[in-house]
Order: sequence, then structure tokens, then C-alpha cells
Amino acid sequence: MKWLPLLQRSNNVKFIIFGGGQVAQRKVQTLIKFTTEITVVSPKLNEQLSKLIAKHGLSYIKSIALQQHVVVDHRIVAATDSIEVNQQIAAWSKALACEVSIADDSANSDFIFPAIIDRNPVTIAISSSSQSPALTRYLRNQLDAALPARIPQLAEFVASLRKTIRKTIASTQRRQQIWRSLMSSPMPNLVLAGKVDQASKVSQQVMSGQAIKGEVFLVGAGPGDPELLTLKAVRLIQQADVVFYDRLVSPAILEYCSSQAEMHYVGKAMSDHSVPQEGINQLLVDHAKLGKTVLRLKGGDPFIFGRGGEEIEQLAEENIPFQVVPGVTAASGCSSYSGIPLTHRDYAQSVRFVTGHLKDGSANLPWHELIHPQQTLVVYMGLSGITHISEELIAHGMSQDTPIALIEKGTLPEQKVYVSTLKGIAALIQNQQISAPTLTIIGDVVKLHNKLKW
Repeated sequence: MKWLPLLQRSNNVKFIIFGGGQVAQRKVQTLIKFTTEITVVSPKLNEQLSKLIAKHGLSYIKSIALQQHVVVDHRIVAATDSIEVNQQIAAWSKALACEVSIADDSANSDFIFPAIIDRNPVTIAISSSSQSPALTRYLRNQLDAALPARIPQLAEFVASLRKTIRKTIASTQRRQQIWRSLMSSPMPNLVLAGKVDQASKVSQQVMSGQAIKGEVFLVGAGPGDPELLTLKAVRLIQQADVVFYDRLVSPAILEYCSSQAEMHYVGKAMSDHSVPQEGINQLLVDHAKLGKTVLRLKGGDPFIFGRGGEEIEQLAEENIPFQVVPGVTAASGCSSYSGIPLTHRDYAQSVRFVTGHLKDGSANLPWHELIHPQQTLVVYMGLSGITHISEELIAHGMSQDTPIALIEKGTLPEQKVYVSTLKGIAALIQNQQISAPTLTIIGDVVKLHNKLKW
């Protein structure tokens, strides 16, 4: 490691920045979060840097770089557009024992600027040792987006706990045990979810040595493409001790799970339930009572034909803490990836979701309610019964020429879209080898597929 990251107090730290362009501007943007004891030296400034100086009341010397501008006990930043000028500024600085940072010259710099994620009081610095500023900014943006917004609240909560623990627990070993238990308990996630009162209750239980219940996360994994996961879903997936996952959760998404997590497949296909629903419900309760962080990972959205409501009913009855994280439902994901908008001013002003098979295995739908002009009908889990569904829709008044699309393995690289009409769908299915998971979209919006597919 060539560079040691250190945190420096802003007290009495003063900077002189030479340069008025984009490089100097970025340095100022970083430093103004730390101090306003900044002097900029340049014959001219770009518009953004000029605004920063005016807004924050920074000192500005309108001049080319001169030796007299280097002042003892200041940190110097050579960020002009000229390599030669930067080298001269560095020579002046070193002669006065001033630490200097030279743009694009880390080998001769005394300090460099990391990219910073500011979640005060939490600070994360990222550096590529000045080898690739663009990479550093990219990584900063990726990590920044992935971090929960309530990290400052968690930091404040933990700081308060630390004071309490230091006052009440004399044994260093016992303190360490408590902290290990606290940080692996539901406490951090409760704070991040804004449930501070519940987090306080859990913390008191841990500190008093009481057994605590774990927490269950009911998480929607989306229709397949792992990049459609929400940031919260990824964070909770990575934290889980035990994972119960469905058939429709893609292997790429399971890669986010910890290598230490217990993995349990509880997938269900039509007439083939590896674990009955009641059994899944009980498994979630049993593992949570062991104090574990339990992840129930479901394809799509857990509250849209995902039986999520059934699963958390039992958790609520058993007073097990739980959180529900929505996912991109198949209708939204598959239609978007197929270029079939669910609504469109010229084709459909409403959309209706139905399931292709009900609890008793039938498809006894309210047919008359489904026959509406300018409405899109989306059928989940209906591949095996789509011929019957099409016949019933025609029998109840829907035009036999109504367009219909079958989207196989939607949002995944192997996605296929089959387009036909209600009258012709049976023949299409006979002539094609279409497999689940397949979503069905019925309505005039299907006409846009060829034009909008991407």
C-alpha cells in the first residue's frame, strides 16, 4: 500500500490552490466540505470555480503563479494546466517544507485527493493512487448509490449505545461480546428502516443477555435480470443468515447471497410444490426464533401473485419482526424488455393483472369483467391454460383478432417473444416449444412490439 489514508482535523489547516480550470475546481469542491481556509491563485477562473469562490467566501489572487504566493504552514495544490508550472510550484513548496499535491504527478506529491463519500459522521475515502481518477469517481458513485440513506442515523444510534455500554459494562470482553451480538442482531436494519424504537428494544435485550428473535426479510427479486434488483434488496440479500428462495429467482441473483448463508430451495411449479406453502410459513418462523436473519426471496414482487401476504400473516401472529421489499413485477419488467407498453394513450388507458391458475388449480376468472375496450390484460402463470383462457375471452365477447404476446424468460438474455391473436394462439403453442416462466399480455398494445422492441 503506497498511500496511507488518514483523517485530518480541519483546525488550522490552510490550502493554497494554483489553477483556475476544471482540475482546480474539483479540488476546491472536495476541500470546501472540510475547510474554507482556501486561497485560489490563477490569472482566470472557469465559471463554476468562480461561483464556488463567491459562494463560500474563499480568497482569490488574480495572478500567474509566483514564488511569493507559496506561504509557510500551508498545504499547496499545483493544479494548473501546465506541467512545467506545476513542477515549479512544487519546487517552491518543498523549499519551504510545505506539503504539495501535484496534479497527475503522484510520484512527486506529498498527498493526494481521494474520492469521498460523506455520510457525516461516516466518511469513506476511495483512491486509485492517482492512477485513474475516472475509475475512482466511478467506484465512488457505485458505492454511494449502494449505501443506505440513514447511515448517519445509525452512526448516531451506535454512538449513543457505545456511551451506555462503556458506563454500564466494566468487562472489556463482555463489551466485545455485546457489540458482536448487536451488529449481527436486527438492530442495524431496524435503524436503517427508521424503526428506532424497535431498535432500542432489541439493543436493551442484547445488553441484558436476553434471547432475541431474528428478523425476516420478504424480498422481491424481480423478473430475472439481476440489475433490476433494488439497492435495498441487494443489501438485505447480502446480510442474510438463511435464504429460502423460489424457482423463479435466477442463479445470478443468488450469487449476491453470502457464501456462509444456509440456502433452502422452496420453489413451486404447477402441481409440484417442493415445500407446501404452510411449511414455508413455518420455516420462516422457526428460523427467526433461532435469532437468525432470514431472507425469503421471491421472483417478481412478493405482493403480486407471490403469496407474500400469506407468509407475513403468520410472522405477524408470532410477533416476528419483518420487512417487505418490493420488486419489479413480471408485468412491468417483461413488457418493458419486450417493447410492449402496458398503457398508451392510443391503445390502452388501463391495465389489469390476473393469475392463470387459482388456489384450486382452475382458471375460473371473472370473464365479463375482463372484456373492456382499451384495456391491457396481463396473465401471470397462465401458459398451460392460455388456450382455454383465449377461448373463454372470445366466448364472452373479446374479438378473436385481439393481439396476444407470450414472453418467455422475460428480462433474461434468452428472452423470446411470441405474438399472435386470441384465435391463433393455440396453433402457435402447438408449433413452438415454449417453456415457463412465460407471461401473457393481451390487448392492442401488443401491436407496438415490432416497432418498440429493443
